Order: sequence, then C-alpha cells, then structure tokens
Amino acid sequence: MTEPSDDLSPAPNTVSEPLSRAIGERYLTYALSTIMHRALPDARDGLKPVHRRILFAMRELRLSPSGGFRKSAKISGDVMGNYHPHGDAAIYDAMARLAQPFAMRYPLVDGQGNFGNIDGDNPAASRYTEARLTAAAEALLEGLAENAVDFRPNYDGTLEEPIVLPAAFPNLLANGASGIAVGMATNIPPHNMDELIGACLHLIQKPDTSDENLVALIPGPDFPTGGVIVEPRESILEAYRTGRGAFRLRARWQVEDLGRGTWQIVVTEIPYQVQKSKLIERLAELIQTKKVPALADVRDESADDVRIVLEPRARTVDPEMLMGMLFRNSDLEIRFSLNMNVLIDGRVPRVCSLREVLRAFLDHRREVLIRRSQHRLDKIAARLEVLDGYIIAYLNLDRVIAIIRTEDDPKVALIAEDWGGGVFLTEPQAEAILNMRLRALRRLEEMELRAERDRLLAERADLTGLLADEAGQWKRIGDQLREVRRAFGKDAPGGARRTGFAEAGVVEEVPIEAMIEREPITVICSRMGWVRAMKGHQPLGAEIKFKDGDGPRFVLHAETIDRILVVGTNGRFYTLLGANLPGGRGMGEPVRLMVDLPNEAEIADLVIFRPGEKFLVASSDGDGFVVAAEELLAQTRAGKQVLNLRDGGRTAVCRAVAGDHVAVVGENRKLLVFALEELPEMARGKGVRLQKYKDGGLSDAITFRLTEGLMWKDPAGRTRTEPDLTEWLAKRATAGRMAPRGFPRDNRFT
Repeated sequence: MTEPSDDLSPAPNTVSEPLSRAIGERYLTYALSTIMHRALPDARDGLKPVHRRILFAMRELRLSPSGGFRKSAKISGDVMGNYHPHGDAAIYDAMARLAQPFAMRYPLVDGQGNFGNIDGDNPAASRYTEARLTAAAEALLEGLAENAVDFRPNYDGTLEEPIVLPAAFPNLLANGASGIAVGMATNIPPHNMDELIGACLHLIQKPDTSDENLVALIPGPDFPTGGVIVEPRESILEAYRTGRGAFRLRARWQVEDLGRGTWQIVVTEIPYQVQKSKLIERLAELIQTKKVPALADVRDESADDVRIVLEPRARTVDPEMLMGMLFRNSDLEIRFSLNMNVLIDGRVPRVCSLREVLRAFLDHRREVLIRRSQHRLDKIAARLEVLDGYIIAYLNLDRVIAIIRTEDDPKVALIAEDWGGGVFLTEPQAEAILNMRLRALRRLEEMELRAERDRLLAERADLTGLLADEAGQWKRIGDQLREVRRAFGKDAPGGARRTGFAEAGVVEEVPIEAMIEREPITVICSRMGWVRAMKGHQPLGAEIKFKDGDGPRFVLHAETIDRILVVGTNGRFYTLLGANLPGGRGMGEPVRLMVDLPNEAEIADLVIFRPGEKFLVASSDGDGFVVAAEELLAQTRAGKQVLNLRDGGRTAVCRAVAGDHVAVVGENRKLLVFALEELPEMARGKGVRLQKYKDGGLSDAITFRLTEGLMWKDPAGRTRTEPDLTEWLAKRATAGRMAPRGFPRDNRFT
C-alpha cells in the first residue's frame, strides 16, 4: 500500500501569481474589450461593432433601399449567427433604434411596422416587423466590394466582416452616438449633414483652419426632434474646441389665440431623447402638486406630429413667465452633454475636438479612395490582359478553333503556341479564351476590343495620375462629398435644419405673486391637524364645522400668495402655499399629507411669512433666540430644522418680534422681563437661556415695548395692562418673580 505523499507543490501546468495581479489583468482585458468592441464608436464611420455588423449583414441579404423588406427576426438571426454572438434581443433593439426617425437624424434602417414611438413605447416583436437599408446606409457601405477597407475573420473564422465601413459621409457627427464603457463614456449629438459636408470641404481647402471658422459652418447640433438651442455661442465654441461641454435644449412653443382674450400654449417640438408620455406625466404632476400654480391643464393632442396644449390658470398670466417656470421644473428644457470620446483608427480612445473628428473622417476617405483606385487598377490590368488575349484569338481564330478541337489539353497547347513574333498567351488569357461561349465568337471584332482597351488604358492613366497627386485626391474627395450633399443636404427631403437657436432669457427667479391670482382666504387648522382655506376673510369668531371629536385650533386671515409657516414641536418649520391649501367646502386635509411632519410631533403654531420680519423662538426648556423670517422658509416637504432641542424638549414659542423687551413666564408662574438686545439673532441652534427654573419649564414668551407696558387678557376676556414692570425687570437667565395679580391661570399672554 502506497502512503499518501506530503508533497503539496503545484502541478506542472499550474502557474502561481498574486491575486491582485491576476484580477487586474483580467479586468483590464474586460475593460479593453468593452471600450473597443462595445461602447465607443469608431471616428471613421461613427459606428459601434453591433451597428456595423447589422448593416453588413443586411447588405449580404441584399436588402437595398429599392428592394423588398425582410423580417427583422431573419436579420437579427443572421447577425447573431454570423457576426455578433450576443443576444438577439440586444441586436434587434440596436437595429430598431437605427430605424427610428426620432432617434436618428439620418436613419440607416428603413423599418416597416411598429418600431416604437416618441412616447417611449417599445418596438413590436421582431417577428412582426420588417426592414431594409436606407440610402444613407448604402452610402456608408459603398465600396466594400472594391477593397476599400480591411476585413477580418468573424468570431468562428467561417466568414469575414469589415473592420470599418467606407462611410461616404461623417456619420459619427451626423447621427451622433452614446455609450458607457469601463472608466469612460461618450455622448455625441446629431448634426446637420449639409453643414458637416460644408465644414469638410472648408477643411480640405484650408487644413489649418481655426475652430471658430468650423463652428461658423456648424453652429450646433441638429436634433431629429427639433427644439431650440439656447446655449451661448461662446460655450458652444468651447465645447467643440475641447470635445466636452453641454447644450441647453428647449421645446419649441407658440401662443395660440382662442379669442376674447383667452389663449393657450402649444408645444410642437420636444427636446431630444425626452419621452413624450413621461413629459406629460411630469407636467400633470406639476399641476397636481401646484409647483407651477399658473398652469391649469395639460393635454396631449399629438397625432403624427407633436402637439402638447398647456392651459394657463388665468388670462393675465404672462406666457414667457409660465414657460420659464416649466423650463425649470420639467424636461421641456434639458442639458444635452457633449463628450466626443471616440476610437481613433479603431484602436485608441481619445476625447477629440470637432476638427479632429472631421480630420479623422477625411483621412479615412482618402485611404478609401486610394484603396478603391488601386483595386480598380488591378481590375483594369486583369481585363487588359484578357483583351490582349481576345485580340490574338480574333486574329488567329481558325488556329484557336483547331487547337480546341484536336488537342487533348487545349489550355497547354494554347499557351505553348507561338502566335507570331514571339507572342505567347498567358494562362489567364488561355483560360478566358477557353471559357468563352461560342455565341461570343461573332462579337470578337477587333475594333470593339481595341476600343475597350483604349478606354481602359485612359482610365488607368487617370487613376495612376490620381494616386500620384495628393491635391487631385482631395479634389476627388470633395467631388464625392458634393454628390452626398446633393443627396442628403438641405435641398433634399428632410435635409433642412430642424433645431433652431435663441437666447435663453432670464427665468431663474419668478415671484410667486406673478403666478397666482391674489385673493383673500381664511386659513383654518383644527386640533387634529386638518387644514383648509375658505374664500374671503371670514369672521375669526364665526362658527365652523369640524369632524366629530375635533375642534378649532388656529384661524387666521391670509391671501393665496402667502406662505404659511407650520411650526412643529420638533423644532422644524414647514412651508405651505396659501393657493395650495384645500378648499373650505369640506373638512380639509391633514397637514401630514402635505409635509413630512413626524407622527410624534404636533403643530405648535401657524404663522404667516412676511419678508423682513423677525421671530422669537423658544423651547420648553427655556432656551431661545431671534431668527429672521427668511431663515424659516423650507424648500422641501421635509421642512427646515431651526430650533435644536434637548431630549424631551419641544417648541413652545414662535412669536413675531414687536418691541424692545421680552417677557417670559414659566410653568411655575414666575415672570421675567429683560431687554431684547440680550438675545442673539441666529439662523439655527439651541439658543441661550431665557429664564432659570428649578422645576418645570417655559410656558410662554412675548416681545413688547416697555414704555407701553405689558398687556394680557384676564379670564373674563378683558385686556389688562401692567405699566410698571420694575419688580420683574432683570437680566436674562434669572428666575424672575411671581406674576402680577390677575395674570391668566394658563400662564399665556394671549
């Protein structure tokens, strides 16, 4: 029996390496694969591998723009089986996007069926839709059969696919691109083909032209959904110079007069990549939450075109102001970022400027021109060789026929035969003669053969001269670009610029008064925290109905434009807008549905915000300070923490400052009066001690003018005044003395 070995050394084929290095190398391989083969487009043809393979597979299926359609399932299946070994759903989604006129400025796939819409609905399943190439896609593919680009084996080595397409126009900028790789991303908006070709022609004539001149020819993106760019020209120029930046894009709108002074706003173009259905939902949410009170209703009346109707709440609303608020609060205005991170020569990712991207395209077109010209020269050389053989055969037709009829191996005999003056046939010539049909013999006329040879010789001379003349090459490229311009430029159907330019204007701050119709209201809040607003200023002592077990707590006069400050016992302040309060017909709504007031907190007070006012805030522990009213406004439902509390403490006082002294009364009925200047003014904090207690805490505090004396209401409702307060006047944070005779039993000043 063999004993187990104690040798724990690794097997001969095992390689040991640190875990960090192993993970790092493998992750780097994955990152490079993602960058080069998935996420970033090639600067030459503007395509990612999946899009390039879709177009190439459709070309192989002969789906030309003038031909018939094929099922999308067939196309995506061929792409997956032959070139792109990934999910068919991902391939179909990529192909569907190439067919969407609201996503592509110049669609590369002509779709038949439901390929999605601007509302954000998904395309129908691939078995229901059909597709073929567009003329723009054909222009990208033109030259593949003429050795214009290199090919590589597909994923299993059974077929070949192009590394890049010849690309007759700068597709990278014409249709844009977006993608997220590992550690880098790209986002390029679409542009107008006519402007791009104009810039390319200018760059051919003046290779060292400035960025300013290029931006003068390409003023900005041209989105398929239109809209209006409101980005300053300086920012656009800087974005194109550096390859990074952003464009502010707004919806296009107009005011539609309905007669009798009424009007509505109609949005006819929405920003690029904004789903119309989600935009409508957002606008409806703004109406429901009353974030834009001037907007009363939104309707989607779109058919084939976009038509979103916005109704104002009143005819006095300023349309510019209303749209300014909507631009701030919805996707009627977006910022489309520019990040021209592309693969240069298909290998090196780099953030390029506008000129560098156009230069990469032009250099690619020159290489394509040279390769196609060389390919044509090779074809001409082969054809001239065959024509020379045909001429020899024509001059010696009887001898050729005799050799073919009598020789066992006529090809060898034709090559070995001396046709006079030491002229022999080459193997391609002999092969061409043998492959000729008998019916072609009658067409072997010497004049026709020599005429074709002369045409080919002239063409060869022209191509040879072209390959030797760089200026001639650029002239030929310019002619080709002008042909593309005629096919897809501003005079072609759909070629005119769709996105306009305008000044942004000032929409940052719109006063609340401009959006709301100013009306008096009476704000009512019950003991259980139900709030409502009755129209007009109702008598404060009028009888009001409440739910069973509930009753009045706060009643105050306000206006619809007022902000109501809800003071929580947790030290937080919440803001309600008078116009947003529920109407007074019902019982109202709980405040907790409008703001995020915790269940353990209660409403300590309800006050109206007045700019420039100051408030005395204090806790039940006897700490407090003075705070400006502007510091109490909250921008969100969560409110704003103003008064910091100790454990078990609560907000006891929030009173508007009106006077020069403070009167504080504790639960022990001791009263203290001190100068207001002893209190600090703060934005947030615990404050300073107002009054000293052995037991209990603060009951109430108020500010008043010492010269007018301290006033309160007695149990009978009569106003009492204590003019001489010398007995209670002391420094802040002292204990104070017992309240004067007749002071309310509830220890409250009001």
